[in-house]
Amino acid sequence: MDGYRHEVVSADGTRIGLLTDGAGPPLLLVHGGMGCIESWQSMWSTLTGRWRVTAMDRRGRGSSGDTGPYELRREFEDVAAVVASMAGDGPVDVFGHSYGATCALGAAGLEAPIRRLALYEPPGPQTAPPEWRERVTAMVDAGQPSRAMMSFLTEIIALTGEQLETLRNAPLGYDIMPIVAATMPREARALASVELRALAGAVTSPVLLILGAASPPWASEITHELTAALPENKVAVLPGQGHLAIDSAPGLLARALTEFFG
Repeated sequence: MDGYRHEVVSADGTRIGLLTDGAGPPLLLVHGGMGCIESWQSMWSTLTGRWRVTAMDRRGRGSSGDTGPYELRREFEDVAAVVASMAGDGPVDVFGHSYGATCALGAAGLEAPIRRLALYEPPGPQTAPPEWRERVTAMVDAGQPSRAMMSFLTEIIALTGEQLETLRNAPLGYDIMPIVAATMPREARALASVELRALAGAVTSPVLLILGAASPPWASEITHELTAALPENKVAVLPGQGHLAIDSAPGLLARALTEFFG
């Protein structure tokens, strides 16, 4: 991925690593739970051809630091700090995927200078049931992050065997196992108490809610909840897609973003 590396410092002093490339209006990308900056590889050239794109490594992975104890609000503050650093010429558009969408939603409620917000299936309490959280935490504690990752992909994201095989054969560009070991249990615990409706009620920016037509039931349930809670929103349904259209249909997803952000 082309671009220049830089960083900002979040409210608690944590360094947040960034990659920026392209020209045009500013757009921030916030990746999901097992991701990092390189998660955007399949969409990077398309997006940077239209926007001045900045992708962040969320805390605890890649080029970013980390500070304990973990609190989800600190991730909201991380996104807000990055947005503030990008807002020299005015408010910034933000696209968050999965857990990153929840973080972006929280940042918008902190009055970060966000112009418009696109959220692709932000998870909530129903996404990670208590029994599953306990099992994956035990797997990671036992030094089995690959088992935890497979559990997430099959039980939470509901990938089929064919989709798993496609994912295995796709070039990833980064080592996912340290990310799973460092962040999956703590993020699953944080989702247990997140109040998405309350976060949405504090948002004043226009919001696009992106939903895969073939995504697991929790994604549709949360999308409907947020539709009722957000003062200004629209929904884009991606036909034939699930939770990972960033990889399976990047062109389709880019078109949805272009229609919303302009």
